Amino acid sequence: MLRRHSQRVRHAGLALSAVLACTTISLTAPQAVAAPTPPGLLAKQDPTTFTLTDTLTALRTHRVTAVELLEAYLERIETYDRNYNAFTQMNPDAMAEAKASDERRTHAKKDVGPLDGVPVVIKDSLDVAGMPTTSGWALTSPIADGVALVPEKDSAVVSRLREAGAVIVGKTNLPVLAGSGSNANNSAYGPTFNALNQEWAPGGSSSGSATSVAADFAPAGIAEETGGSIQNPASAQSLYAVKPTFGLVPNTGNFPLAGNTRDVLGPLVKSPEDAALMLDVMAGEHEDDPKTDGAVVPDGGYTSALSPRALDGARIGLYGPGWRSGEDGELSPETAALYDRAVAKLEAQGATVVADPFAGSGFADIAEVGDGGYDDRGSVGNAHAIEEYLQGLGDTSPVGSIEELDAWADENGFADDERIDEMVEKLATEPEVDEEFVRASRQYQRVFARVMKARDLDALVFPQQLEEIPGIYDGEIEASTVSEINIAGLPGVVVPDGTYRSGKPFNLIFVDEKWSEAELLGYAYDYAEAYGGRTVNRDLSHTPGPERPSMQD
Repeated sequence: MLRRHSQRVRHAGLALSAVLACTTISLTAPQAVAAPTPPGLLAKQDPTTFTLTDTLTALRTHRVTAVELLEAYLERIETYDRNYNAFTQMNPDAMAEAKASDERRTHAKKDVGPLDGVPVVIKDSLDVAGMPTTSGWALTSPIADGVALVPEKDSAVVSRLREAGAVIVGKTNLPVLAGSGSNANNSAYGPTFNALNQEWAPGGSSSGSATSVAADFAPAGIAEETGGSIQNPASAQSLYAVKPTFGLVPNTGNFPLAGNTRDVLGPLVKSPEDAALMLDVMAGEHEDDPKTDGAVVPDGGYTSALSPRALDGARIGLYGPGWRSGEDGELSPETAALYDRAVAKLEAQGATVVADPFAGSGFADIAEVGDGGYDDRGSVGNAHAIEEYLQGLGDTSPVGSIEELDAWADENGFADDERIDEMVEKLATEPEVDEEFVRASRQYQRVFARVMKARDLDALVFPQQLEEIPGIYDGEIEASTVSEINIAGLPGVVVPDGTYRSGKPFNLIFVDEKWSEAELLGYAYDYAEAYGGRTVNRDLSHTPGPERPSMQD
């Protein structure tokens, strides 16, 4: 499936020397930063400022141990997370995992994994053996006297992270059942705040993972997306992220929102190279997830296309009404101006841009936008995916089916919870396969492939947001690629690109055909090397954010 550009960007033996440095800036005026960090300075830096790439270098050269690294992160979390509420629970075994990593580096170097000793945070919809999976829902949150769904084994992705040597720091907050692309305001654990500014929406539903990485509580976080939940938190908090092709990364062991149709798992990180390193561990076929059968992973892994010349000669399609028509697709004036600036940067890197390549294709007509501007096709039949998830928790779980969860709710003070009642009803009335979703997905893929071929495009580059992010209690994040790429199962890479006048982050998203993550990361790497658009905030000593409106549930 790789088109003409794929050979151009695969430079064997490419040196990946430049990394993005994290720079302290004020809360009220975030600045874009791009200064490379000379390796010799790593030992002198606060290790919580490291990118994932920096972290691996420091561990490999013994400038820091896994225990020292974890201690630095835990101290930062202890000091500042009270103001941001990124975590639902900490991993009681994290220090033991860090000590085990140090032992491997000392006594068995050949067994050191690609992420050995690296602290990683996990969204609390994913199973981590021995820790409750809460999904932010009171019914399944012990903090709210809900039932503790403690899985006997790790989810497929967490298992891969452990095999790679990662240290699981803790589990991160999200809205109830991952039900918001903008915030975690209704979580049983309370709202999570944006690490750049507590007044701003943090993005959802992977709110806690994004805040953890943006606040330097960990160099990498695992996010999950059904409709913007990787893209939006990355965009809201100026992070790089990959929303992968559906079926590239196993999603078993995740409390599903559209488990058999749309749910994908991806990394939130501080650089394109970091994202590539994470995908190298996360991606590929898995015996527990038949949806990954046939997953295409590039030879040489996801770092193979990282090049400062990737955009040179590439043909890039631009955003326009052919992609999304009407008021739902309009860019705000400032977004349009920032996008024009980004297009000029793409051209400066040697790309040829093609205006509105989807005009007249019928692509925009496929959308069926409902309340809140969201196309929810793919949700029909998810009760069956939830049933399968609950059955997979193991014999020690207090519930192993929707019926048992409903009975527990009725007996323990949750009889009025409408969400479990809806699950019971849908399990009995909905088919396992959402035929409308299947039809729409095929339509999107067919038109997308036809346009990309007819216009000889290597990728699309859009503004990720239609307008700047709202306040944490003031509205929804409006994205340009939700739910088009979710229904089509296409990949996207979020790339920070400076700020609006307000200081809120502006971001791009790079999109292409299925299995093209390596090429997209190559373009992102080129753009980041040239322009370095992340904004960061190291000064987290603030009050706990704006007062929560009483009407929020």
